[in-house]
Amino acid sequence: MRNTKAVEHVLMVVLTLILAATAAEAPKITFKFTTVQVKGAQDTRVFGTNNAAVMVGAYIDSGGVDHGFMFKGGKVTTIDDPSGANTNCNGINSAGDVVGFYTNSSGASQGFLRHGTKFSDIGPAGAIGSGAFGINDKSEISGYFVDAQGFQHGFLWNGKKYKQLDVPGAASTFAWGVNNKGWVAVQWTDSSGNSHGTIYNGKKYLPIDVPGAVSSYPHGIDLAGDVVYSWTDSTGIFHGALRSSGKIYKFDDPKGTAGTYGDGINDKHLVVGVYHINSGAVAEGFKASY
Repeated sequence: MRNTKAVEHVLMVVLTLILAATAAEAPKITFKFTTVQVKGAQDTRVFGTNNAAVMVGAYIDSGGVDHGFMFKGGKVTTIDDPSGANTNCNGINSAGDVVGFYTNSSGASQGFLRHGTKFSDIGPAGAIGSGAFGINDKSEISGYFVDAQGFQHGFLWNGKKYKQLDVPGAASTFAWGVNNKGWVAVQWTDSSGNSHGTIYNGKKYLPIDVPGAVSSYPHGIDLAGDVVYSWTDSTGIFHGALRSSGKIYKFDDPKGTAGTYGDGINDKHLVVGVYHINSGAVAEGFKASY
C-alpha cells in the first residue's frame, strides 16, 4: 500500500512538472503590422478579409465622399451600391461575395450583398434600418436590423430565412462575423450602455469579454472560433484583441497613437482593422499576421 501511494505521488509530481513545462513553453503570439491605404484617400478603413487575403472596407476620397472598396492583389476596386450613398464593405467570402451597408434615400442604413456585379438589399421585412457585417463560404450572412419600435437585433440569414439573434437581457444586439460552422461573433449592450461579447454557436451565447475592458466589441471569427475584437480601456481609448484557443492577446498597431480597432480575421492567421493616427480621428487600415 505504501509503495502504491509512493508511486502515485511520484506520478502526480511528474504530471505537475509536465503541465508546468507545457504552460511555460506555450507560444506567445506576436503581430506583424502592415498599413493598408487607398491611394489619394483622406481616410482608409479595413473591415474584413477572406482566406485569400482579399480585403474590404471603406475610404473617403479627396472630395470627402465615402466609398466601399475591395483590395485584391495590390489593386483597389471601388464598390458603391447604386441604390444609395456612403457604401461600407464589411465582409467577404472565398467566392468574392461582399456584404456591407449604404445610406438609402430616407437616410437610413441598408444592408446589401454584392454577388458578382449584382447588388441585393439584405434585412428582414419591416426593418427600418439594417447592416450586413459577415458572410461565410455557405453564403450565410450575419448583421443587424432595427425594428419598427427602434430596437436593434442581430440576424443570421441562410438565403431563405432570417434568424433573429438577441442576447438574453440585452438592450441591443449586433451580429458581426460568421464562420464556416455558422458560429457568430455577437456584440450586445447592457442597460448601462456598455458593450459585451459573446459567441453564438447555434444554440447558446458564450461570453467572451476582454478581461479588464470597459466595453468589448467582437467583430470577426474564424473557423477555429478565434475572435478579433475592439475594446475600450478606462480612459475610453480603443485597442485590438485576439481570442485564440481561449486566451486573450491584446494588441495595438504601433502607428495607432490614438487607438486601434480589430475588425476582421481569416483562417490563415491574418487580422485586419483600423488605427487612428491623431485625435482628429484620421484613420488608416492595417493587416497583421500572427
